[in-house]
Amino acid sequence: MIDVLSGIGYGIIGFAVIIIIGIVIIGKLGASVAGCATGFSFNSTSLLCQNLTNASDTTASVTTGYVTATSILGYLGTSGLAGWIPAVIAVAIGGLFMVYFGSKKTY
Repeated sequence: MIDVLSGIGYGIIGFAVIIIIGIVIIGKLGASVAGCATGFSFNSTSLLCQNLTNASDTTASVTTGYVTATSILGYLGTSGLAGWIPAVIAVAIGGLFMVYFGSKKTY
């Protein structure tokens, strides 16, 4: 049973690493294609277009690539695919316990 739990653990860790790599790559790609209106410059730290004359004046980029990348990041993050990890863990461990205790019957 420990071998199966180890396999599930490695699978979940691999799944999380793939999600993290995807978030980093898509985030960097979105930031690289972001465009701002005249008089604004893209700030890669805050991921907003910042006014060149008034630093407190910011707005979001409306470039299609940036908006799409931001949307995909939402689907990969905790409100999307990564949010299913606790449910997968609970179902897998519950299934293992059901199989373990269900197979101990003697007739």
